[in-house]
Amino acid sequence: MNYAFDFSVPLAYWPDFVRGAWTTLALSLSATVFGFLLGVFCALAKTGRRAWLARVAGAYVELIRNTPLLVQVFLVYFGLASLEFQLGAFAAATLALVINVAAYTCEIVRAGIESIPRGQLEAAECIGLSRWQMLRHVVLPPAVERVYPALSSQYVLLMLASSICSQISAEELTAVANRIQSDTFRSVETYLLVAVAYLAMSLVMRAILWAVAQVAFPRRRRLGTPI
Repeated sequence: MNYAFDFSVPLAYWPDFVRGAWTTLALSLSATVFGFLLGVFCALAKTGRRAWLARVAGAYVELIRNTPLLVQVFLVYFGLASLEFQLGAFAAATLALVINVAAYTCEIVRAGIESIPRGQLEAAECIGLSRWQMLRHVVLPPAVERVYPALSSQYVLLMLASSICSQISAEELTAVANRIQSDTFRSVETYLLVAVAYLAMSLVMRAILWAVAQVAFPRRRRLGTPI
C-alpha cells in the first residue's frame, strides 16, 4: 500500500467541522426534547381508556417503526414542499427526527407504564386522586425512571442516525464531511475525523442525559442505581 495519510488537509477545515458538529448536536437535542414529549403523549394514548385514540397511536407507531428513516425525511422535506409548506433543511430534519424517535419513545414509555403494579393504581384511586394526578404523581415518574436507560440509548442512536439528514442538505456533520472530502479528495482522513467526532458527541449526549437523570431521579441517585 502506497497511500500516505495526511490529516493536515481536512484539519484545515476545522471551523466547518465545528459548525457541523454543533448543528448535529442542536438537531439531536431538539428532536430528543420534542420527541420525548410526543412519545409520552402517544404512550398515554395507547394505554388510555379511549379505544379510538389507542388505535390511532398504535397505527402511527407501527407505520413509523416499519419504514426507513430516510424515506420519512424525504416525505417531510419534499412532501410538505409539494403542499406549499416550505421548511428549511434544518426544520424539516428536526421534524422528521421528532416523528421518528417519538414512535420508539412511545413503546419504551408504554412498557414502563404497564410495569406499574395494579395495586399502586388502586391505592391512588382509593385516596381520591384524579386521573391527571395519578398520571402526574403515581404513573409517569416511576415509569420513565424505569425505562430511562433504554430512552438514553435510543436518543444517542438518534444522534448517530441524524447523519441521514445530510441527504436533504442539512448542514450537519456528515454533510460538511461530504463537502470537505469532495474538495480535498482525502476521504479516508475526513471520515476518520468524523468518526472520532461522532464518538465524542455520543459521549457528550450521554453526559447530558446522565445529568438530566441526576436532577430528575434523585431516588435513583441515592440508591446508586445505574442510569
